[in-house]
Amino acid sequence: MAYKKFTDEQIQRAAETDIADMLRRQGEELKAVGSEYEWKHGADRITIRGCQWYNHYEGKGGNAIKFVQEFYNKNFKEAMEYLIGDTAGAIKQARTVEPKKEVVLQPPEKNDSMRRVYAYLLTKRGLDKDVVGAFSKQGLIYESADYHNAVFVGQDKDGKVRHISMRGTGSANYRGNAPGSEPEFSFHWTGKNDKLYLFEAPIDMLSYITMHKDGWEDNSYAACCGVGDKVLDQMLKDNPQIKKVYLCLDNDEVGRKFDERIADKLFEKGVACKILVPTHKDWNEDLVGVENEEPAEEQDEEVELCQG
Repeated sequence: MAYKKFTDEQIQRAAETDIADMLRRQGEELKAVGSEYEWKHGADRITIRGCQWYNHYEGKGGNAIKFVQEFYNKNFKEAMEYLIGDTAGAIKQARTVEPKKEVVLQPPEKNDSMRRVYAYLLTKRGLDKDVVGAFSKQGLIYESADYHNAVFVGQDKDGKVRHISMRGTGSANYRGNAPGSEPEFSFHWTGKNDKLYLFEAPIDMLSYITMHKDGWEDNSYAACCGVGDKVLDQMLKDNPQIKKVYLCLDNDEVGRKFDERIADKLFEKGVACKILVPTHKDWNEDLVGVENEEPAEEQDEEVELCQG
């Protein structure tokens, strides 16, 4: 059968289909987040804005045609027929998506003490005082003056603040990244040796260091502050001495999926890596859960080349 050709006008109309409206007509649930929507697809979190979408775990996105191809398992011809044919029904076209205005990162003002943050991190989270103090001394952890959040600072190699991640110290359990944060520079520590340990969250990173304090300052560590690999790419770019990467993501479906994707990526780059899995869901649960158990065994230092 000959391949059906579509006009430029048809392709543009299909590409500009309102994805959120299309999903609602399929009975899917969406969560409004500002001017965008979030859609859960298995373990994946998809952000939708008009006719555009982005998969945060896979690190890819596109227009409505690409969406139908990706999630409805259709080829280009089938996706086009779905979007412009009878199957699409009365799905509306997305309004023109205005480019996002550049947001300037504004770190929250520092409180005059670290009392609440220290109480939260040391008492509730079980972190080591010397480890937290080392980050605080470098200006990488502080307490915000407004809500007394724990603020985790990400800097570039010149010491400029490029990322802010915050965690509430009260009962609200707030956490999030400040507007204008650049994921390439999320919370990290740069050491002198060739090892980099990658985590999902700052507290998991600090928990692991607490459990493996011997010579920790010589290693490099980074927290994705989510599940994305931009900070990994930046760390490898800024620190060519790093030759071994330890993937220390959560022990859940999302973490395991991320491990596999990044391991394949590192394998293609020829970077040696090893996956380290916490016993519980994450490293902080391991830390607070081993208080009355036998001390954890030291990790196996053998580094294997990740297999694709």
